[in-house]
Amino acid sequence: MISMKPVVFIVAVVTAMLFAATVMAQRQGRRPPRFHTATESATVNLVPANETAGSPRVSIEVSGTTRTITSNGIPSHPVGTFPNRGNPHTITPQDYAFTVTTEPARTDATTASRRWLWGVAVNGVPFEAPTAEYWHGQRRGGWNYDALGGAVRLGLDANHAHVQRSGAYHYHSLPMGLMQRLGWKADAHSPLIGWAADGFPIYAITGNLGNGVRKVRSSYQLKPGARPGGDQPDGAHDGAFVEDWAYVAGSGDLDECNGAVTRSAEFPDGSYAYFITEGYPFVARCWKGTPDPSFQKRRRR
Repeated sequence: MISMKPVVFIVAVVTAMLFAATVMAQRQGRRPPRFHTATESATVNLVPANETAGSPRVSIEVSGTTRTITSNGIPSHPVGTFPNRGNPHTITPQDYAFTVTTEPARTDATTASRRWLWGVAVNGVPFEAPTAEYWHGQRRGGWNYDALGGAVRLGLDANHAHVQRSGAYHYHSLPMGLMQRLGWKADAHSPLIGWAADGFPIYAITGNLGNGVRKVRSSYQLKPGARPGGDQPDGAHDGAFVEDWAYVAGSGDLDECNGAVTRSAEFPDGSYAYFITEGYPFVARCWKGTPDPSFQKRRRR
């Protein structure tokens, strides 16, 4: 007969860890972590975008070497229905004031974007790569569910966006409604989509990296083999988690921050820029430059 004592012990330890994390989150004014056990990726069923979010307000001004983007975070394009089955929140106006340098410079190291908003679109809506969902609710244990991995229902709409507890609407991948309004075409260089927190421009899918306009490919690949199991998820690396992916230099067109030098209408002589891609990481998880503190998250969840 198989003893149940090890199983009971593991359950007790996990329960205790989740309780401690919940207490800590409540003390810090954050949302307690949700307990998830899913380990398999799935197709993401996007909520149709046929609603009006409200009255948009955005202003972009340049003074010296500083670009300031102020907005209420309300897009002019249609959005999905919120609340919905995967997202219980309602879109509400925000009070954003982002600043970026107009003379960004690449550094020798990369800076991870965890706990930051990664960038802002030209319509004043932020981009955010990570989610707040973790396997067994263990933030410190890693195994962050990817927004496009489909293992956990997040209520993303057709713009690959959803709503935080604060009411903030934000993009996790390609902002389709915005791209349509900007006239994005598959056979042309992407229009300017926005700015990353370090000041470099953001484009979507298509660029000119020196050999004509074409779709650009990220350099991330699924890790081979299986996850560790035990006190970590098991199963194959299938894209359910951020940790299922690894950067493989030279396997695509872009660097580890989903960036490359491109020639665009805004920068005909070429500029380093980030691309939102059709495949992982979709929105980059790091910067090559120095992010501005105005993009730090201030308990917006």
